[in-house]
Amino acid sequence: MSTEELVMAAQRGDHEAFHQLVSTNKKKLYSIAVAYLKDENDALEAIQETTCRAYTKLAKLKEPRYFQTWMIRILIRCCIDEQKRKRKMMPLFQVTEPLAMDLELDFKMSMEMAINLLAPKLRHIIILKYYEDMTLSEIANLLEKPEGTVKTWLNKALKELRIEFRKEGEYEYVQPN
Repeated sequence: MSTEELVMAAQRGDHEAFHQLVSTNKKKLYSIAVAYLKDENDALEAIQETTCRAYTKLAKLKEPRYFQTWMIRILIRCCIDEQKRKRKMMPLFQVTEPLAMDLELDFKMSMEMAINLLAPKLRHIIILKYYEDMTLSEIANLLEKPEGTVKTWLNKALKELRIEFRKEGEYEYVQPN
């Protein structure tokens, strides 16, 4: 069965069709949730919440061919809700493991912190583009924004990240002699 046929069957009450749709998209959903939440347990909880929301709202999906995009949108909203809930509960930066001396790990941690400081719409673009390898047109379609707007947001996000790293002064690239 095609995705569209599975969606229509699920909308008619076929639980197995819905299960198959979710199973087909589970790897993509998982990687997006982990990219947003940085924690496997939180990611799994967000996916579970996404699945519940999608199941209860499936009848409202007008275009079955956009099922995956629709699920990703729901997942992003669940991840944002979880991030807001966590911000209320714990300090902004809580390092759970001792800091490693490895410069690459240090850079990765700094990058993640800098990305978390971006405005949500800019953070979404960075995560979808660089963590999920989505094209700008796919991101524009997913966020229901013009491609030009997505390009503008991407440039603004990259500019803010460059400024943040220049402030730290640690990661300037030096051309070897």
